[in-house]
Amino acid sequence: MFTRKLTRLIAIGATAAAIGGGAYGIVSATASTGSVTATTTTAPAAPSGRPGFGGGGGSNARSGPAAGGSSGTVTSVSTSSFTLTTSAGQKVVVNKTSATKYQKGTSSISASAVKKGQSVLVLGVTNGTTITAGQVIVQPTGSGGSAASSAAGVVPFQRGAQATAKQIGQIPANYTEGSGTIVSGTTANNATKAALAAYPGGVVDRVVKLSNGEYEVHNIGVSWPHHVFVSQSFKVVGAN
Repeated sequence: MFTRKLTRLIAIGATAAAIGGGAYGIVSATASTGSVTATTTTAPAAPSGRPGFGGGGGSNARSGPAAGGSSGTVTSVSTSSFTLTTSAGQKVVVNKTSATKYQKGTSSISASAVKKGQSVLVLGVTNGTTITAGQVIVQPTGSGGSAASSAAGVVPFQRGAQATAKQIGQIPANYTEGSGTIVSGTTANNATKAALAAYPGGVVDRVVKLSNGEYEVHNIGVSWPHHVFVSQSFKVVGAN
């Protein structure tokens, strides 16, 4: 009788652990002795819930908007916002504010100078695929085209397609997903510019400073790369 009760309790405990998520227990027991051995294993992280978003699951997820940006071709313009499509086909909504600065080359321009069909680089606060623009830089026509994205090896997101996993260049030896401190301002802008110049097509939703002084630029909206690594001098050194 005692053995049967113990077996039922073990089964109930194992079921509850599996439902709980995050980590689950693999429980084994020897009925004749009543001894119980439990081993805890980390469960696969849940996807972020947005197609093509996140880096290898939810382990690197950070909450809240952060400094980032994107580049692409302007597809529509309104008084308060405009949309752009990246070279990998990701649609981005760019919200304007009274503090947004506009630039072409080294010259300042007005908001009305941003028109449909232009190639632009947008830096600001990213929340998913919406950016509140701090700076909009008009670039040479065609610089944000799909050819640039393809040449860089960027893999566009396709629903249902198997995720791309590859590594290029140098990845910090002690790097783990989710490590580092989120940065903003000029530092984040410079790292974002470097990452988008090397790998156009995605949306940078945060920049973190790693323990070795380098930066990890987190890229969403594409199947690869999800992480672009930038040196202290803002040179791209690796991606995965």
